[in-house]
Amino acid sequence: MARRRWLPLAAAVSLVLGLAGAAQASNVGPDSGAAPRAVTAVATAPGCGFTAAVPADRFKGIPAFDQAEAARPYTAKLYTDQGLIAFQALTAQAPCTTFSFRFLADHQYFNRTHCHRLTTKGIYVLQCGDPTGTGSGGPGYSFNDENLAGATYPAGTVAMANAGPNTNGSQFFFVWKDTTLPPDYTPFGRVTSGLAVLRKIAAAGEDDQNGPGDGFPTLPVDIDRVAISPR
Repeated sequence: MARRRWLPLAAAVSLVLGLAGAAQASNVGPDSGAAPRAVTAVATAPGCGFTAAVPADRFKGIPAFDQAEAARPYTAKLYTDQGLIAFQALTAQAPCTTFSFRFLADHQYFNRTHCHRLTTKGIYVLQCGDPTGTGSGGPGYSFNDENLAGATYPAGTVAMANAGPNTNGSQFFFVWKDTTLPPDYTPFGRVTSGLAVLRKIAAAGEDDQNGPGDGFPTLPVDIDRVAISPR
């Protein structure tokens, strides 16, 4: 089946803007903690709904949710060729999402990938997390939304891209300027370092491949590695 870009409606700006990749079938750093376990069969957890899905790019298994591990606070550090971007994970508000992100980071899923989408009109986000770099990639599983009640997206928000309700995978976005979006995208982090890096990337613009103000970043944003540090 041909992959297609996910195109949810960003109603606040009256534009159709894809915030994730195509239909889903969707290293351990030196300062990271123990990696969450993986299983190759479907793992379930109350409220998380970790479920096998396609595509399965760079498949690392499906996280086996552990409530005690999920509660551990952490900071994620993304080492990119444009500078360091770090965020505090909202483990209390979004335990399933932050558990999944840590699982993928600890298994080197994001290493040597690039952020494939920048928007500079209507909404203001840099989207990453797709190892294919096409906007159509996924980790081989999906999971449920959380932390949506009253969700807002000010500058510095880190949130999940999706293809509709409960279709989260590996793709996520940084908000580099206060953005109005419907509360449909799970917020799971807050940038603590690197907002200036995000704004530098945004100031350089994009190639308009997806329409005016929406395309690949002019400044390449390659993620060398993601390190997880206890907080």
